[in-house]
Amino acid sequence: MTTEERRRPDARPRAFEEVLARIEERIAADGLTVGDRLPGERQLAEQLGVGRSSVREALRVLETLGVVASQAGRGPDAGAVLTSRPGSALTDLLRLHLGLAAVSLDEVIDTRLMIEQLAAARAAASADTASTRTATAGTATARMAEAIAAMDAARDPVEFVEHDIAFHLALAEASGNRLTVAVMRALRDVLRRYAVDAVVRLGDTGGLQDDHRRIHRAIEDGDAEAAAAAVAAHLARAYPDSGLPA
Repeated sequence: MTTEERRRPDARPRAFEEVLARIEERIAADGLTVGDRLPGERQLAEQLGVGRSSVREALRVLETLGVVASQAGRGPDAGAVLTSRPGSALTDLLRLHLGLAAVSLDEVIDTRLMIEQLAAARAAASADTASTRTATAGTATARMAEAIAAMDAARDPVEFVEHDIAFHLALAEASGNRLTVAVMRALRDVLRRYAVDAVVRLGDTGGLQDDHRRIHRAIEDGDAEAAAAAVAAHLARAYPDSGLPA
């Protein structure tokens, strides 16, 4: 395949990309979970009808992404093992992309507004009745409360922002959506840079803390609408030039 052919939208994928897709299908079809072992390299090549070099390259990509861990051995001990690191790997890849991209403050605020309003509403909805509240959501909202207390005791803007980020990550976790958490973790370094500037500019963090308590209280009360509104008001206060309604 020529370079020009690779650039075409309808260009055929490379062999290892086809193998990646086939392995993904096998994982789903076989119901494999963390700790389960994939067939050995030779067996995979035979099952998928491809060369061992393509299988080897595909497994190397999956290992880099944290989806599998290499396992040396023969017979029943051969084959890569599925690991629990895909979420962490996704966060690392997103963070790398963000580090290479020129992400503007407006883009960060827009992204946070979309993610955090939905997360707050989802978290509040899950807390609407004790019977539907998950253990993950309960632990996350407890961490939100701990972060609020830590922000009260912060000695400078940098320390305040570290706990502020912990609050907003816990908010994402309370939604129960792992992809949302991965995106927020990837945004952490960008958030830190802009948030410190915002806190320094505001000077007084009392209003921000009032917002944090309103968000937390609305989630605990199971009021999805109030939780989403509190997130929007909080971002408008932190970034008054963003154009968000105060």
